[in-house]
Amino acid sequence: MAATHDAKNSSQEDWHQADILAALHKAGWTLAALGKFHGLSRSTLTHAFNRDYPAAELRIAEAIGVAAQVIWPSRWNADGTKKPRGTRAMQFNAMERARNNCDSKGA
Repeated sequence: MAATHDAKNSSQEDWHQADILAALHKAGWTLAALGKFHGLSRSTLTHAFNRDYPAAELRIAEAIGVAAQVIWPSRWNADGTKKPRGTRAMQFNAMERARNNCDSKGA
């Protein structure tokens, strides 16, 4: 699926909302039906299109049959773990920079 940059919080690598909806429909799901299946509202799943929402992302990915990191590579690491966001990301990035500086000095 072609990825385009549309939403301000999404990456150019992430699937476009229309592509995700099309994949859901091809798999026989609507957001309303998927939400009902999981005991959620349609709008709860819709939040995954515009912001980091791991529970909704995983449910959508499972319904499509594609890993969440394929649909949202800006939010997930290749190994399937979540990328740090917000304050956690700043702390994580600072630790990584410090570790890399120590590694480069020792080499």
